[in-house]
This record gives sequence, structure tokens and C-alpha cells, in this order.
Amino acid sequence: MANHKSSLKRIRQEQKRRLHNRYYAKTMRNAVRKLRATSNKEEAAAMYPGVTKMLDKLAKVNIIHKNKANNLKSKLAVYINKLG
Repeated sequence: MANHKSSLKRIRQEQKRRLHNRYYAKTMRNAVRKLRATSNKEEAAAMYPGVTKMLDKLAKVNIIHKNKANNLKSKLAVYINKLG
């Protein structure tokens, strides 16, 4: 167990931050999964801007890496273009 007051506070902050980051990362994964499950091109195209916005915001605050966000956006765009 931690001995210093500051280390106890740091543990509390890290736990709170970890839960916050896990929530938004999971929300992002669910949004990507939902878009990939869509087989209607118009519906997928309508969802795409919201998902890209979410990916960009999470990359901006380092919840996910910026390259991961760009790779996901690219793959989703390819998926939407392939839909018939």
C-alpha cells in the first residue's frame, strides 16, 4: 500500500482516468462495430461522419493513437464504398 498522501491521490486519479478512458474506448469500438454491421450504404454513409468525429476526438486526447484512428477511418471508408 502507498505510504504518501500524494501517491494515494495519484492512485485515485489514475483509477478515475482509466475508467473514463475505458468507457470512451469501448463506446468507440461499439460504434465502429455497428457501422461495420450495417449493410445499407446510405445508412452507413450517414453514420460515418459521427464515427470519424469520435475517432478524431479520442486520438486528440490520446485515448487511442492517431494512426489507429486514421487506419480505422480509412478501412471504414473502403467498407462503405464497397457496399452496393
